[in-house]
Amino acid sequence: MTASYLEANARERLAQVLDADSFEEFLPPSKRIVSPHLGQLDAPVSFDDGVVVGRGALNGAKVFAAAQEGGFMGGAVGEVHGAKLVGLLKRAVQEQAEGVILLLETGGVRLHEANAGLIAVSEVMRAVLDTRAAGIPVIVLVGGSNGCFGGMGIVARCANAIIMSEEGRLAMSGPEVIETANGVEEFDSRDRALVWRTTGGKHRYLLGDCHGIVADDTAAFRAAATQTLQGFKNNPTALSLQVLEAEQAMLEQRIARFGDASDPLEIWQRLGIDKPLDVAMLEAAAFTALAEPHRVKGQP
Repeated sequence: MTASYLEANARERLAQVLDADSFEEFLPPSKRIVSPHLGQLDAPVSFDDGVVVGRGALNGAKVFAAAQEGGFMGGAVGEVHGAKLVGLLKRAVQEQAEGVILLLETGGVRLHEANAGLIAVSEVMRAVLDTRAAGIPVIVLVGGSNGCFGGMGIVARCANAIIMSEEGRLAMSGPEVIETANGVEEFDSRDRALVWRTTGGKHRYLLGDCHGIVADDTAAFRAAATQTLQGFKNNPTALSLQVLEAEQAMLEQRIARFGDASDPLEIWQRLGIDKPLDVAMLEAAAFTALAEPHRVKGQP
């Protein structure tokens, strides 16, 4: 029996991805730690500020984990929300965890908190890189209905690996933001097929932006996270100059190959996929088998 990752909330995802009954939450709702800004604006608050952080186990490995709650302000990041993520990452380094698992679902920075939210995201980025530098891999899971956008999209790409479902989305600017800034001619946010072709998991996998595609199933995310974490044993996790240079070269090649394409379907065809229209209908396993020989290889 499968359990939809998309339909689960933050705590349900953690309970099903991590080992049963292993998760210990830090700063739970009973602590009543809320945003200092939302109340001043008469906006609703959440007693966990929309993110669950704590410690647990993944197939026996000691991990620290966080899950953003898309049901509260779309998982948007504010001062407290970001501080909880930073604190989790710093504690993972202090306690020498075997890995950090971030279950991200967010539209980016919380507009209500503006600069405080922007600063918080920048601190999360630094903490992710510090965690990697300490030899601890950071793995991101993306499969929620809100996707992973804005500054947290950059945070995701700072991690060692990203696992996505087809339903997950990953980008810097969301479809509505692009349409507002540049018009519907540039990007029609109402064209859901175009939105998923452009920001969805399959396109991100083909372009080398994510490292694995799974079905919308918490057990599939758990298995992929376990395998990915094991793959980092005895392998470097820090972001080196060599890795950065390789990533830059890959991005330059992507622009040269696909910069004039007006639709992801054109990109998929140039990658050697004979029937790009069929990609949307493929299940995760069949898609991975089709895509593997053609996809752009990204850097961890």
